[in-house]
Amino acid sequence: MGKHAKHDKAKDKKSKKASKGKRAKAKAAVAADRHALYQMAVQDPETEIELMTEKFTELRGRAPRSLREDFCGTALLSVAWAASASERSAVGVDLCADTLAWGRRHNVDMASADVRRRTTLVEGNVLDVAVPPVDLTCAFNFSYNIFKTRAELLRYFQAARRGVKDDGALVVDVYGGSGAIDALEEERDIDDEKISFVWEQEKFNPVTHEAQCHIHFAFADGSRLERAFSYDWRLWTLPELRELMLEAGFRSVHVYWEEFEDSDDDDEYLEGTGRYSEVTEVENQESWIAYLFALA
Repeated sequence: MGKHAKHDKAKDKKSKKASKGKRAKAKAAVAADRHALYQMAVQDPETEIELMTEKFTELRGRAPRSLREDFCGTALLSVAWAASASERSAVGVDLCADTLAWGRRHNVDMASADVRRRTTLVEGNVLDVAVPPVDLTCAFNFSYNIFKTRAELLRYFQAARRGVKDDGALVVDVYGGSGAIDALEEERDIDDEKISFVWEQEKFNPVTHEAQCHIHFAFADGSRLERAFSYDWRLWTLPELRELMLEAGFRSVHVYWEEFEDSDDDDEYLEGTGRYSEVTEVENQESWIAYLFALA
């Protein structure tokens, strides 16, 4: 074997070793737990509990104790609610047995015995499940958008009304803005630039307000967890939601809008403050999130 042949063989061997090492490193997406990533990227129980407690107390003159979390998924919020005060209890309702099982292992079972005693998970349809009435029911992460017709959503709000006490409330979050009715993709870091959360609205139909959306996760090793979650939704507008809530039997509906302020980096960029104020008229934005509190 000549000198050059040996050199080429050594290069080839080195290249194969490097490729093997690269393949070995690019396993973050394969090993990733999509539910753990979702909790990290999307959910913020502490902030939501503070908001619900503050606004409910303002509107009702008393603090809420019992919570029903519809479309609870892994029940992270339900467990956090029960853990937030010794007199509080929570019921989480979801149709997916596998997701509830994950939540029971990773959230409920990891809590104290006292919190576990005050947290109940129910596998069932939010339209039909019958549990004792609570002070407050929530449907977060825009989950009610799964109902695509007026009749379906009205049925859900009627079920929610039956599920709260006569001085209780239903709270849902809503997203909108000019950017919400277009195809788009947004990315942000969620773990010191090691993991990125990617929100994709693949398409939007202005005739039906149906949207196809996906959540992806990108990792520092170059791998991606594609379509960790996918949603087939109808994007409901604020007036539609308010009208249906009133038709379902709620007495009043209050809109809380996030306050914005100019960013230090760019005077034209508005930055969310995490504070929400009740509004009856606001200027539209490219992207916004609001909360509706419907009072029984």
